[in-house]
Amino acid sequence: MGEQVTELLRRLFQRAVEVADPMKSLAASLPEKPAGRVVVVGAGKASARMAEAVEAVWGPCEGLVITRYGYARPCKGIEIVEAAHPVPDEIGHSATQRMLDLLEGLGEDDFVLALISGGASALLTAPAGDISLGEKAGYQPETARFWGAHRADEYRTQTPEPGEGRPACGSRLSRTHAGAASVRRPRR
Repeated sequence: MGEQVTELLRRLFQRAVEVADPMKSLAASLPEKPAGRVVVVGAGKASARMAEAVEAVWGPCEGLVITRYGYARPCKGIEIVEAAHPVPDEIGHSATQRMLDLLEGLGEDDFVLALISGGASALLTAPAGDISLGEKAGYQPETARFWGAHRADEYRTQTPEPGEGRPACGSRLSRTHAGAASVRRPRR
């Protein structure tokens, strides 16, 4: 009886992993590729696999995704950057700035697909105000380090205010499937 239960649990786990694979779940959920400029951005441990799934359906896309070291996937158009997780590093910080720069010149007819998965809070590194990257990376109580917790107040992650030269979170986000969100800047 114990072997049957073990086998059932193994099969259930295997099935859960299969259906969670972005190549199946995200690829099946994507609409037709929008006309015009499409930019794909993302961060997290599964974001590179999600970017790979997007390109499998839409073909090469412009964009940048930040994932954990060792988690890169092959993409033709979307740049995959590997950075440190859970403690942020200069590569993640630099890639975050490049992502913000990529988003800065978008117009109302451009389409942004944001691929966010677990780990994004450590991989998207843009410390607010006078907080340095070193301070952000060093601010890790033992409990956070042990559990891998990524609470915003522990890392002092803050959203830039409008007018600071960075996109603010006032843009409309419409939740879609498998950790993806489409973003359209509001008309002015």
